[in-house]
Amino acid sequence: MTERVAILISGSGSNMVSLVQSMTGDHPARPVLVLANSETAGGLAKARALGVETAVVDHRRFAGDRAAFEDALHARLTKSGPDILCLAGFMRILTEGFTRCWDGRMLNIHPSLLPKYRGLNTHARAIEAGDGEAGCTVHEVTAALDDGPILGQARVPVRPGDTPDELAARVLVQEHALYPAVLRRFSAGDRTPVFLP
Repeated sequence: MTERVAILISGSGSNMVSLVQSMTGDHPARPVLVLANSETAGGLAKARALGVETAVVDHRRFAGDRAAFEDALHARLTKSGPDILCLAGFMRILTEGFTRCWDGRMLNIHPSLLPKYRGLNTHARAIEAGDGEAGCTVHEVTAALDDGPILGQARVPVRPGDTPDELAARVLVQEHALYPAVLRRFSAGDRTPVFLP
């Protein structure tokens, strides 16, 4: 049985593109929707160019009412009937009420080696801490921020004199390899973590 995947974005959608492009041939999943929380998300046009249905649930229309935003998000997702949700640069914190509905079926990619550096500014924090390596993590989404079982990690050396932008660019290359690898395994029912060198 082919798994149906919805991908949630907020920006340019580079990880979304990697995921969509990976779901071909004998892959056990197919993309059914790319949903953004803003009409200005650059990834929407990329998704349409790849032949994937798109939708927008603009969080600004629900100012101060996160529950109403999540209800609208859930309703639009349910309309497309996904089996798996992939957060790919979706910059909204989701509450327990939402994550519970998709428990065990929602993935996220985070630009650090979790459990280090949950939240934002991960690359600057790794450099400031003097870490010798950074990277990215794919994990199941739970109500706790950037938490949940780890399904994959990729490591990137921190070079002397690195800026956050330089490190971010190298980590992003690994994100584009790791997320599709984890999704392929996860959509086949295998939660064994993927570790890239």
